[in-house]
Amino acid sequence: MRSEQTKLARLRRLEKVRALAKQQAALQAAAAEGTLAQLSALAARTQAMANGYRDLSAIGDGQALRQLAQFTLGLAGITHATSRDAASAQTTADQLQQELALAERRRAAVEDRAAAGERALAQRQSHPASAARRQIGTGLE
Repeated sequence: MRSEQTKLARLRRLEKVRALAKQQAALQAAAAEGTLAQLSALAARTQAMANGYRDLSAIGDGQALRQLAQFTLGLAGITHATSRDAASAQTTADQLQQELALAERRRAAVEDRAAAGERALAQRQSHPASAARRQIGTGLE
C-alpha cells in the first residue's frame, strides 16, 4: 500500500507540472493572438492608406504623379510585408493553440489517473484485507 501512496504522490506532482506547462502554453498562445491582432490591424490600416492614395484627380503635374507613384509603391511593399507577417503570426497562433489543447489533454489525463488511484486507495483502505483464515476441518475433506 505504501508503493501505491508513493505512486499517487508522484502522479499529483506530475499533475502540477502539467498544469504549469498548460499555463505556459496559454500565455504563449495569448501573446501570439495579441501579435496576430496587432499585425492584422496594421495590415488593414496600410491597405486602407494605400487605397486612399489611388485617387489621381488631385495630381497637377508629372512630378507629383511620379512622387505619388513612388509613395504608393512603397506603401504596397509595406502592405505586402505586413500581410505576410500577419499570415505568419496566424500560423504561429494556430500552432500554439494546438499545443495548448495538447497540454490540457495531458494535464487532464494525469488528473484522471491520480483520481482513479485515490479512489482505488480509498477503497482498499475502507475494506482492509481480512486476516488469514484459520483452516476449518481437516485436509481430508
